[in-house]
Amino acid sequence: MSKFVVVVIDSFGVGAMDDVPQVRPQDIGANTCGHILQHFPQLQLPALEQLGLINALGFDVGVMKPSAQAVYGTAALQHEGGDTFMGHQEILGTHPKAPLRMPFSAVIDDVEQALLADGWQVERIGKGLQYLWVNQAAAIGDNLEADLGQVFNVSANLAAISFEEVRTIGEIVRRCVQVGRVIAFGGLLASSQQILDAAEEKQSQFIGINAPRSGVYQNGFQVVHMGYGVDASVQVPKKLHDVGIKTVLVGKVADIALNPHGVSYQNLVDSQQIMNITLEEVSKAQSAFICTNIQETDLAGHAQDVERYAERLQLVDQNLARLMQAMKHGDCLVVMADHGNDPTIGHSKHTRENVPLLVWQPGIVPAQLGARDTLSDVGATVCDYFNAAPPQNGTSFLSLLHTTDNRGNHD
Repeated sequence: MSKFVVVVIDSFGVGAMDDVPQVRPQDIGANTCGHILQHFPQLQLPALEQLGLINALGFDVGVMKPSAQAVYGTAALQHEGGDTFMGHQEILGTHPKAPLRMPFSAVIDDVEQALLADGWQVERIGKGLQYLWVNQAAAIGDNLEADLGQVFNVSANLAAISFEEVRTIGEIVRRCVQVGRVIAFGGLLASSQQILDAAEEKQSQFIGINAPRSGVYQNGFQVVHMGYGVDASVQVPKKLHDVGIKTVLVGKVADIALNPHGVSYQNLVDSQQIMNITLEEVSKAQSAFICTNIQETDLAGHAQDVERYAERLQLVDQNLARLMQAMKHGDCLVVMADHGNDPTIGHSKHTRENVPLLVWQPGIVPAQLGARDTLSDVGATVCDYFNAAPPQNGTSFLSLLHTTDNRGNHD
């Protein structure tokens, strides 16, 4: 009974992609991992060090060193920009398409009319740029954390409106717009004024709610991500279901990826709880693909909080050690990211970075995986591992992985 575990440390990139000067000049020089380790040169992450984090980073920094036992590489983002939703669709084997980009102001009239027609109370907030305020509890506007123009948010106070109502509002928005994603979410707030107080404008074109500043993540957080044109039939969970293998999604990946035949632990943010669930699933008897997302690193990046980011990395590292200890011969662990979010770069958005690709199995033979062209190579490898049909995108690196038993034989 084998397990293939993918732990996505959300936003933990290892250096700006080569195309950044042309497509995202604001990310020139970004290196989330490198800059955190430079900021805290005494930071020790022994499990990640053993897995080959410094090897993937490509240069020594602080007290951490390359590992002679590592199986490592890097993976480039095939999707535009640097987006958690599209990053995880890519990991699961989707070939990314170029998203439509537009500010919420381009569709505010259509969304307002659709909501009014459905019986919602709608106000416009703002003197120049405006966002929508629905039933005195939910704001609709631009997502300010992702690439501007690609995502619209519905940010709500769940103490004043139910999550099912928020989901319904999100579905109305989804029907009206063609951007890559609509996110409907909220938390239990003392006052809906917290949402209004967190409104911000960006580049004189975008207006929305600064989600971390609003406090929605702190208590009773719930979320649904509504993608545009994502075909789950070509992704890893469906391919594995066809051969009888269960897919388990834990954390934010469970909120953004379709997994109708598997188990999804949704609406989780706390890293320790997420890693505890991952360990529990690894310990179960049946074969499974387990994909886990650690979101708190990304939230620290958005907050430009280097200390919080480093502290979350330490917690993840401790739990990776527990996970590795629990894994059995034949099991496989991949540790990676989905993009960057350099808290030192001078802005609070994701950064377009290559990500580390660290692979471990009990008794694994050191190897280099090279610079992979797409995050989908992980999904392709998962399907190859379980003898399932390949997903839409990606090239398996399973043939590069070898283990040795106590007699020194490779299998």
